[in-house]
Amino acid sequence: MRLEGRRVRLDRPAGPPAVVVGLDNFTGLQTARLLAERGVPVIGLVTDPRHYACRTRACVEVVQADLLGESFVDELVNLGRGLDERAVLFPCTDLTVLLVSQHRERLAPWFRMALPDHDVVETLMDKIGFLRHAKERRIPIPDTVIVEDRAGAERAARELAYPVVLKPPIKSATWQARTSRKVFLVRDARELLEVYERIAPWAEQLIAQEWIDGGAEALYSCNSYYDRASRPLVTFVARKLRQWPPHTGTSSLGEECRNDEVLDISYRVFGGIGYHGLAYVEVKRDVNTGRHVVIEPNVGRPTGRSAIAEGGGVALLYTAYCDMVGLPLPENREQRYIGAKWIDDIRDAQSAFVLMRRRELTPVDWIRSLRGARSHAVLSRSDPGPFFHDVLQSTRKAVIMGATAVRSRPGRRRVPDTDGSPAVAATAGRGTASPS
Repeated sequence: MRLEGRRVRLDRPAGPPAVVVGLDNFTGLQTARLLAERGVPVIGLVTDPRHYACRTRACVEVVQADLLGESFVDELVNLGRGLDERAVLFPCTDLTVLLVSQHRERLAPWFRMALPDHDVVETLMDKIGFLRHAKERRIPIPDTVIVEDRAGAERAARELAYPVVLKPPIKSATWQARTSRKVFLVRDARELLEVYERIAPWAEQLIAQEWIDGGAEALYSCNSYYDRASRPLVTFVARKLRQWPPHTGTSSLGEECRNDEVLDISYRVFGGIGYHGLAYVEVKRDVNTGRHVVIEPNVGRPTGRSAIAEGGGVALLYTAYCDMVGLPLPENREQRYIGAKWIDDIRDAQSAFVLMRRRELTPVDWIRSLRGARSHAVLSRSDPGPFFHDVLQSTRKAVIMGATAVRSRPGRRRVPDTDGSPAVAATAGRGTASPS
């Protein structure tokens, strides 16, 4: 199903089109905007045509497809056959990366893509595979227990220090259909077993992992792009300042920073394995010991914080595009540490409100933290539609959740939300999973 096209005024000659698979999250929206600003014609694929990102002017066309199932590969092939030249694929969710990688031979006649061999994709994307990879290369990771059944959950409950996070090895279609949460945070053995019983049907295996002490500001990341010879053409280090939900959510405010240990860990994760494509690794610094441990890598796709690189003057996504189509690489590929900030305005306001209510943040400190923001997840003067509709949808959702909370009966069973606060299990979020 094709939605109404929105024509983009190109400031320079257009190259091959880019197809953003997963426009219906802010990672996809940012990717479409950043490429369109460089003169690249962008086609967006979405599951939910009502999503606020579908209101963007950055796309010449928006196509609806089921991005949670393999049928979207058929849609991609049909789309590719109708184009005048091979387009460039930018999958923006883990599941679409996996499906594109699995069907790369079928897609290759119609699309250019930057991915390592499929076994590398699986190793890095599957959290259990990555744990083995990290142990072989002595990459620091938190204490972890693989949970395959109730006995494994009981072992994790006994052996791990609390708090503990429970998460799936990969966010499958089944997981995404049940919740938009990345992880569940539990604070004791009883809670771990209770949450395990509720979420075990959503994944064949789960990972129980120690919680590394430290706030959002202790979470660092490195975005990079590796060429066909596995050379890093671009690297960009940043850190979170706040996230939503506050303790185990997605970044809502971030800033670039220098951390050579994070950069070195990124090279160790992706180096020496024939890596090709966009790469991301999140690292947390333990505030008690100072050690850095890998929380997770992301493979073959942009992330929520890819745009902070562009705000810092580094052409991360356009470098990937140029390398895939054989155009001269942009000159601005070196991080200069100018203090760039990135913000998801609505989610950051929500996070700040919760933190102020807990007296962990003052209004003055919140306002100070916003200074220097150079790039926004959704807000845009030249493309205001998505932000306007994001406000409407967020307001509507808040009203519905408030009404649901009022109607909830005392004693109804609850599961902990990702920020540790209780949330009624029946109202677990649905739709595309939040990006990193």
